[in-house]
Amino acid sequence: MRGSSMNESTIRKSALRPEDRGPPRVRCGAWFAVLLLGNLAAVASTPSLCPGIHVQVLGIRSSAGTVACALFESPDGFPTEFLRSATNVMVIKIRNEQARCTFEDIPPGSYAIAAIHDENMNGELDTNWLGVPKEGYGFSNDAKASFGAPSFSAASFLYDGRDLGLTIRLHY
Repeated sequence: MRGSSMNESTIRKSALRPEDRGPPRVRCGAWFAVLLLGNLAAVASTPSLCPGIHVQVLGIRSSAGTVACALFESPDGFPTEFLRSATNVMVIKIRNEQARCTFEDIPPGSYAIAAIHDENMNGELDTNWLGVPKEGYGFSNDAKASFGAPSFSAASFLYDGRDLGLTIRLHY
């Protein structure tokens, strides 16, 4: 009996010997591959840590100046009082007649966006003597401005807190 007990002990010890498990680099690489493949599906399905409202501004007539996007959460000051009333304002340099504004960490709710092309970078939408804009402007929902700016309700949309892509086309 004692002999069989020794054989069992010898077999167990040999199963744990490092030389029987392969070189350390191979073992480490194999574990890394298992962990990576095991977590790949979880990483791919994980939402962005900071979801937001992503606005692609289209119809920019030149790369001169900047595009300003203002996010409003109420009709107060919409759309003309960017600095005083907007929840968030983003000013973006235009590259190749393209601009994209991103508003992150925004709580769910009802919002409207106004965008302008500030070609001369004076911080405002320039108008002619009749009050007609000389620079590009646009609104969420492609709300139309006829004889004045559109209402907040015409430009408003619901945001549920997840990534949302919008497009605003500028009008000159």
